[in-house]
Amino acid sequence: MAQDTALLVLRVVIGALLFGHGAQKFFGWFGGPGFAKTRTMMGGHLRLRPATFWSLMAVLSETGGGLLLALGLLQPLGALGVTAAMLMAIQVHWPKVWASEHGFEYPLTLLAGGLTIGLTDGGRFTLDRVFGINFPSPGTFLVGLVVVLIGVGVALLTRAPAPVAAPQPEAAAAEPARG
Repeated sequence: MAQDTALLVLRVVIGALLFGHGAQKFFGWFGGPGFAKTRTMMGGHLRLRPATFWSLMAVLSETGGGLLLALGLLQPLGALGVTAAMLMAIQVHWPKVWASEHGFEYPLTLLAGGLTIGLTDGGRFTLDRVFGINFPSPGTFLVGLVVVLIGVGVALLTRAPAPVAAPQPEAAAAEPARG
């Protein structure tokens, strides 16, 4: 019973936060940028191509995955959504670790929670139990995880090249000659 309650707390907290984070990107809720600005960020700062497709994957992973996770509905899919979103978030913040330095500390924590839930059946307090939905656990999650890893790999490998920084003039050449 305690383990089921612990999974419920973990699912609801992580799921609700991811739903809200995705709703910021998708709908502009909670002070977020909305889909158009998310697409611009995905194509510009993150250089993902095609930006619209990857933006849609991001908002569906966060919003849909977060909602499914919080409800305990179609349990492996919610955990996979969280996992996919957090793998991408980690690479955005890489190589810095700590959140105070805009590092990947927070996405890594959410990733660990998503993986933990994905490797279980979600516990007794789920809508899957109410509706009699039963995915083989953890097999379904592990197969989905392979698909997620391939998707993240494709996203990263198909990014536009990083812009080349213009060479900076030598400091000595920039100073006027003293005579």
